[in-house]
Amino acid sequence: MTGPAWLVLPTFNEAENLETVVAAARRVLGEAAPEGFRVLVVDDDSPDGTGAMADELAAAHPGEVEVLHRPVREGLGPAYLAGFGRALSGGAGYVFEMDADLSHDPADLARLLAAVRDGGADLALGSRYVAGGGVADWGAIRRIVSRGGSWYARRALGVEVRDLTGGFKCFRADVLREIDLASVRSRGYAFQVELTYRTIVRGLRVVEVPIVFRDRELGTSKMSWQITAEAAWLVPQLRRGAEHLRHSAGGAQGAPSSRRIDTG
Repeated sequence: MTGPAWLVLPTFNEAENLETVVAAARRVLGEAAPEGFRVLVVDDDSPDGTGAMADELAAAHPGEVEVLHRPVREGLGPAYLAGFGRALSGGAGYVFEMDADLSHDPADLARLLAAVRDGGADLALGSRYVAGGGVADWGAIRRIVSRGGSWYARRALGVEVRDLTGGFKCFRADVLREIDLASVRSRGYAFQVELTYRTIVRGLRVVEVPIVFRDRELGTSKMSWQITAEAAWLVPQLRRGAEHLRHSAGGAQGAPSSRRIDTG
């Protein structure tokens, strides 16, 4: 696969973090992506001026930074889907998703890209729960909730990926075309589970790359109990809906638990 690497950054009230994360991403991708890169900020009409700041960055770095303004806040999933659509129409060879609050280290973009471009993965997932990965700055309750959520999703779907709820990823662009983005149902953080699961069901290769996730230092978390409840309700339904993807692949795939999954 050839083509530039696109980093999709969904934002809502991230004015305190945006300039730093974009600068770091530009620096890393400038070295790691000789085919070229684009940082796409997808802003959901942030009242704190994030969208205007993104426009300034795009004007200062034409060809490297782009902004997609969305007039209504619809949730994480729709924001990512809009960004993916723009990246694919722009000729992306690889598509990243990453939080804009610096919880994900932009330095790890290079390792995720290498796993797909050079290592043969279809999806490289930044994983907190494989050897070498972890979390920092979290209390005991949040650690339990996060690990419990990944364990629940793994058991409900019958797969081996350790960090199904992770949101730091690099896709081979063709994967996003194969997994039928138009039928994705999740709007909140269940979106992360759904996209990884769809990739597995299609028989594609998922590699977990260890990362350390850090709590945001600036701004306010968008996590809520409503988002958690959506994930708990939707995850069991994903398995029931897997037949659609399996049949669209020509019936060649087996059960989701038999997918090729590499962890490390």
